[in-house]
This record gives sequence, C-alpha cells and structure tokens, in this order.
Amino acid sequence: MSGEAGKEQVAVVTGGTRGIGHAVSVMLKARGFKVAATYAGNEDAATKCREQDGIATYKWDVADFEACGKGIAAVEADLGPVSVVVNNAGITRDGMLHKMSPQDWDAVIGTNLSSAYNMCRHLIDGMRTRGYGRIVNISSINGQKGQMGQVNYSAAKAGLIGFTKALAQETARKGITVNCVAPGYTDTDMVAAVPPEVLKGIVAQIPVGRLGTSEEIAECVAFLVGPNSGFITGATLTVNGGQYIAG
Repeated sequence: MSGEAGKEQVAVVTGGTRGIGHAVSVMLKARGFKVAATYAGNEDAATKCREQDGIATYKWDVADFEACGKGIAAVEADLGPVSVVVNNAGITRDGMLHKMSPQDWDAVIGTNLSSAYNMCRHLIDGMRTRGYGRIVNISSINGQKGQMGQVNYSAAKAGLIGFTKALAQETARKGITVNCVAPGYTDTDMVAAVPPEVLKGIVAQIPVGRLGTSEEIAECVAFLVGPNSGFITGATLTVNGGQYIAG
C-alpha cells in the first residue's frame, strides 16, 4: 500500500469540486488515485467535475456525522477502501463577535472543524486495520494568526491544527500519518468575493507580492499523501508567501 503514489488507493476530498479542493482532486487523480470529491450543494461545479475531469462526486453534509458514514459507505462500495482523506471543506460566516449569531458560529465550526472528526471517525478503524492511511487537514493562515471578524473561522482552523497533532500521536504506530496544510490567501472564489480595495491591501502584506494558487496548495497535499512522506506526521505546512511565518 505504501509503494507507488496513488496505486490502488482511494482518496476522498471534502469540498473537492471547487477551489483548492478541486485542484487537489484533479492533482491526485493525475497521480493515479481513485478520487471521490464531496460537495454540499453546487450542482454545476459537481457536474463539471464529473464530466470534464472524470472525478466521482458525492453529495452530503460533512457537518452531519450520520451523513458522513453513509457517504463513505457509498464511496467504498463504488471505489474500494479509502486510504486517503483530505479534510478541505470550509465555509465563512464573517462578523464581529458582538454581532455574530449562534447559527453563524455553529455553521462554521460544524463544516470547518467537526467535519474532520466526522470523516476521520468513520475511516480510522479501516486505516488502522489495514496498517496504512494518509490524513491531511486544510487549515488556514487565519487559524495561525487569527483574523478580526473571523472568530468562528479562526477558531475552527486553529482547532484543525490541534486535531492534527493529537491524532498524529494516536496513529503513528499504525502506519497512518496526519498532517495539516495552512494556506495563505489563495486565488479562489472565496477570496474573489473580498472587496477589491480590501484584497489590494491583503496582497500588499504578502512578501512575494501575489496571491497563492490552488495548484500550489494541491502540490503540498499531493506530497503529504505520497509514498515519500511516511516520516512526516503531526506537521503543519504553512503556504502563505511569507505573510505569516510560524515558529
């Protein structure tokens, strides 16, 4: 199982039909993985992913524990046992804390953090039994440094880093690695929705002078799930153009 990259391996990428998740799905498929991309509701993006990229897509709410169990069962029935999961799904519900509703807090924590538990809890027994697994959690620069107006998002993304470190310790002797990628501001639909004047100010704070690309983030994920990364676990790989340098 730990031989050639992607050989006979099934990878699930949550939020895998758009943005960074889509780039990850495409790159892993190109490297020989059988890829299942999950999505929440954008049917157009899912159709494009299936028809143009040849990637299997599955619709379920990753914040729902039971839905994750049923979805994973469907993937494994179609493609085989899952040995790789990329917990990428994420949403924003921005606002200052004194204006943030409980619904906006719960939605972000559910989709961005609890989803990692939901997915891993359903997959971990199989990985442990087979003695192999690759788990990559997609955090964020704002989970490392915090961001005004994003206490829910920053808390969830910081939580993924702690989740990664703890689970890595639990699974290291079972042949399972657990790592985290923390992207900086990347050229995706989510960032494109930022007002132009705000985005200009963000780019000015990035030492390399530009936004990242989804493909650059996907390359990091592909390395971490590949055959030469077995000695890397519990790590957080920061990919932000030097905007925030973590110690």
